[in-house]
Amino acid sequence: MQTTLEKLMGLNRLVQQGHILHAFDTYYHDDVVMQENEQAPMIGKQANYEREADFEANVSNFSAVPLKTSASENHSFVEWQYDYTHCEWGHKQYKHVSVQEWKDGRIIREKFYYAG
Repeated sequence: MQTTLEKLMGLNRLVQQGHILHAFDTYYHDDVVMQENEQAPMIGKQANYEREADFEANVSNFSAVPLKTSASENHSFVEWQYDYTHCEWGHKQYKHVSVQEWKDGRIIREKFYYAG
């Protein structure tokens, strides 16, 4: 059985390769709750999948580099460096921290911290 760190590294590899939806299908719980900074959380895998699919459909020149990662049994975090072009938002380059809580071997809660 894989450790949380091994799963996190698999997730990171898929994101780096631009396979965001595959990563989401593989590593996220059906009851996942995701939250951007202090915005209202988005609840459920379907709603979050649709948000991720919309992002992926509108992005080009996508680059994601994990700078720091850490994991314990049920928690993990990744500091990312993102660089991409979004058809509505333009060119974006920023650091972003994702904090995950795991349940049943999948991410059940994730919160993203970034400036702006």
